[in-house]
Amino acid sequence: MQRYLFARLVQSLLLLFGVVVLVFLMVRMTGDAAALLISRDYASPEQLQAMREALGLNDPLYIQFIRYLGDVARGEFGYSLRFRQPAIEVILHALPITLLLSTLAMGIALGVAIPIGIAGGYSPNSRIDAVARLIGLIGQVTPTFWLALILIWIFAVNLRLLPSFGIDGPQSFVLPAFALSIGAMGQLTRLTRSTVLEIRGEDYIRTARSKGLSALSIGTRHIARNASVALVSVVGVQFTYLMAGSVYIESVFALPGIGWMLNQAISNRDFVLVQSLTIFIASFAVLLNLATDVVYALLDPRIRYG
Repeated sequence: MQRYLFARLVQSLLLLFGVVVLVFLMVRMTGDAAALLISRDYASPEQLQAMREALGLNDPLYIQFIRYLGDVARGEFGYSLRFRQPAIEVILHALPITLLLSTLAMGIALGVAIPIGIAGGYSPNSRIDAVARLIGLIGQVTPTFWLALILIWIFAVNLRLLPSFGIDGPQSFVLPAFALSIGAMGQLTRLTRSTVLEIRGEDYIRTARSKGLSALSIGTRHIARNASVALVSVVGVQFTYLMAGSVYIESVFALPGIGWMLNQAISNRDFVLVQSLTIFIASFAVLLNLATDVVYALLDPRIRYG
């Protein structure tokens, strides 16, 4: 187990280093960073040169990278020009909203996918199985931003039951969380159904039936427990997708989370905040995948001893 954890930790650190290198190079490839901060139409050459000197852009590229790597290691991501405060403070202020939205969306997806997927997989070609297949299909083909607009039109504009933008209490997260959950709901329903279909044909399931165990007991004690191993490996990835998808949802519903901040930073040419958010989101995804690997190894001993 220790060797497995060490190998995954080293891979995660190398991946994080690669992310930092990629972000650093991509920002430099977009052009003159000083020109992004102050327009060439209103700044004199002397002002542009002074801005480059202040940002350290006149130094050799490797010197800039070493300095940048040291700043990232210390958690110093620079100063956001759009919000007039350190970038890390902007991120930490927006992070709880994105985490809450993503967690609610994952909760909705799991709350629908697991019972429907288990029931559909345990009773193939039944009505409940048709519902499971329909949910899986809808979740896979429905664009998240389109569903968000439809939900706003129905529940906010016509029925006036829920708010359509901003944060005005817990009800403000109902529509965005459901819109964000639809993709994960479809993926997890299909995975749960296919996993249960495979498990129900195993020898130990037939043995459980021969012992006279009820369908409910077999489903909860044997099928659901073994299906959870496959689900864990996908839930971590889906949660990362949910955080990435929050860029669209938070923009549509005007929720001041990570996605909304990223959209604002791009619109206002705040390259410091853009690269800080990119590194932060990528780092969160890597750490989440690492945690998923650890949980997966704890559930399935074959992984850590393989």
